[in-house]
Amino acid sequence: MNTHFNGQSFLKEIDFTPAELTYLIDFGLHLKMLKAQHLPHPYLQGKNIALLFEKTSTRTRSAFTVAANDLGAHPEFLGKNDIQLGKKESVSDTAKVLGSMFDGIEFRGFAQATVETLAKDSGVPVWNGLTDKWHPTQMIADFMTLKAHFGHLQGLTLTYVGDGRNNMANSLLVTSAMLGVNIHIGAPTGLQPAADVVALAQTYAQQSGSDILITADPQVAVAGADALYTDVWVSMGEQVDYGERIKQLLPFQINADLVAATGQPETIVMHCLPAFHDHQTVTGAALGQKYQLDAIEITDEVFNSPQAVVFEEAGNRLPAIKAIMAATLGDLFIPDSLF
Repeated sequence: MNTHFNGQSFLKEIDFTPAELTYLIDFGLHLKMLKAQHLPHPYLQGKNIALLFEKTSTRTRSAFTVAANDLGAHPEFLGKNDIQLGKKESVSDTAKVLGSMFDGIEFRGFAQATVETLAKDSGVPVWNGLTDKWHPTQMIADFMTLKAHFGHLQGLTLTYVGDGRNNMANSLLVTSAMLGVNIHIGAPTGLQPAADVVALAQTYAQQSGSDILITADPQVAVAGADALYTDVWVSMGEQVDYGERIKQLLPFQINADLVAATGQPETIVMHCLPAFHDHQTVTGAALGQKYQLDAIEITDEVFNSPQAVVFEEAGNRLPAIKAIMAATLGDLFIPDSLF
């Protein structure tokens, strides 16, 4: 009987083995197919799920809510103004209370320490819906997207360009290394991944055969890439000089020239969203007007091109999160021979 997932939390990618991550990716693709065929899959019938949000969210909140409903569970949204988390009640005390009432807890917020404490003290599976360090549920969706497009993961080359110190760069670097995907990070020297994250990725890369390249040259970074990936240039809650950051990162903007520089006709373009690809948002318009730019990290032309898979990728957040919740809380039979 499988014990790989049962009752486990998913706080960062390395909580599971590469084989287990591969299972979650494949299970996510399977659950996506079931939903498309209108086949019910209520693996969490009668369970109650707490959704804790310190940070605002579109995709993560929507995906956890719909995933819980599709699986037969009851989600309860607890926003930062709804409970006392860390303000009038410690994270540990909150964890114990929620663990006595709920079967699983999702947390999206700032400190990785918060989600780790929730997992340690609640006694139920806890899922990291994003912290400042890692974004593991996004990884299952992203690698589902890659696998659906290319039919395999091993040996693909993924290039991430932009702010190389954020949670997305960290997670893509480590997950790619775990799964045998070559990972290139294109970022200015001052915005490259922290040494501990690089060392962790290198440990896995030695096992998987993944090539890791971290460079300040955007042309070198994108050469041979099967997929180009970027994220916003300033993370939620980060206090920086926007003008300085834009000047640093403009050479790493995903535009038609950078896509052409991959030398790969089949390159796909990814983004975890939201994206400042035009002036249709308050922030995008303000930045665009102030710095005379039509777009920030990705041009509208590329964002809306046939090569961009950003909305398929966003949609995959649902089956990815469904797979994670069902595997860890659904008492599924998963043969040990898979691992």
